Amino acid sequence: MATFVLVHGAYQGSWVYGRVARLLRAAGHEVYTPTLTGLGERSHLVDRTINLDTHIQDIVNVFKYENITDAVLCGHSYGGMVITGVANEIGERIRSLFFLDAYAPEDGQSLLDLTGPDTTLAFLEQASAHAGLLPPIPAALFNVNEADAARVDATSGPQPLATFVQGVKRGVTSAPVANRTYLYATENGGDWFASTYARVKNDSSWQVHTLPCGHAVMLDCPQELAEMLLAEAND
Repeated sequence: MATFVLVHGAYQGSWVYGRVARLLRAAGHEVYTPTLTGLGERSHLVDRTINLDTHIQDIVNVFKYENITDAVLCGHSYGGMVITGVANEIGERIRSLFFLDAYAPEDGQSLLDLTGPDTTLAFLEQASAHAGLLPPIPAALFNVNEADAARVDATSGPQPLATFVQGVKRGVTSAPVANRTYLYATENGGDWFASTYARVKNDSSWQVHTLPCGHAVMLDCPQELAEMLLAEAND
């Protein structure tokens, strides 16, 4: 039996992994899908002071209190920032890092560092108008499939700007986890992860895959994603 910890991205919550989690559990595995503080069903806790460290600690605590070891740790989108921080704190508990159409920062980098000046300016303007919180990005901009787009929009909530401003202390290259996989969604609606994909696709220390789907891979292609995650557990 393998153990999977699946971390969602910005604005959303653990519910997005429901289909994938059911497939992994049906195959006999242990699956944890924590929701980050202030998001999803924990949106009543949203506060401008929540930062990247808060979300890293959320996941570190799941490992601690559930006594998780030898896990496949997957992070979607912004969740790549989170799992990088987690890996640098408790890498000995992690079997494999799986970046799901996600940011994979290097030492000191923040999400804003990786998105470029135009996006940074837009985020800063939004946060200024909303007391330090970022309104959710519409599902259509991420090319979410039509059947799920309305639910994504209805369940997405504001993201504290501080989670995007704060950088990781140490990046993915510094993380003491040997197995690293990157999955790039080729129809994700933008170029947010193009530079990350370009950086890792020819790096022999990474396993790299693509899927022709929107950014919400777990909603668009749950079966394919589950199979890739199961392969991580078997490596």
